[in-house]
Amino acid sequence: MDISKESMEEIDSQQEGEQMRKIEAALFVAGKFMSIQELVALTEVNPILLKKLLEDLRDKYRDAGIAIIQKNNLWKMDVSDDYSWIVNKLATGSSEFSKAEQETLAILAYKQPMKQSVLVKIRGNKAYEHVKKFVEMGLIKKKKMGHTSELTLDESFYDYFHISEGEEQGLQGAMPEGAVELEGAAG
Repeated sequence: MDISKESMEEIDSQQEGEQMRKIEAALFVAGKFMSIQELVALTEVNPILLKKLLEDLRDKYRDAGIAIIQKNNLWKMDVSDDYSWIVNKLATGSSEFSKAEQETLAILAYKQPMKQSVLVKIRGNKAYEHVKKFVEMGLIKKKKMGHTSELTLDESFYDYFHISEGEEQGLQGAMPEGAVELEGAAG
């Protein structure tokens, strides 16, 4: 069987397209930043080709509602910045965070920096679990201070919720009812 140069290029193009679809599916389902190593392990695509295909995907989605984002050699498929407001509207009540976790995070965002002990007084012992989850997700920073810890928002918090640090004052509207009464307790 004689394979022409054109047939070989067609086969290569089909294989590359299949590999690109694998990467695209992996990024879509993951919903989080993934390293090159994680993507290689998941898709079995050669790392050199993987990097090229990630760039091709980024170009493919450049003017779309979806974006391929690279940050610190990690890759993620997300809603483009132009349409993040739609996601924020839909995300209220999302199952990713329970109502209690949302309230804990809102208080922390509003009052930060704050002591973990104060947060626990306001929110109860469940706040320990919430803080642990938020730290693991990289949304907040926890720094030991004597018998307690100081909690602050991490830069990732702003990226995660598609807000800029200057918009912090807008978070005041996210405060759960009743939490404002305890304003003096954060000091």
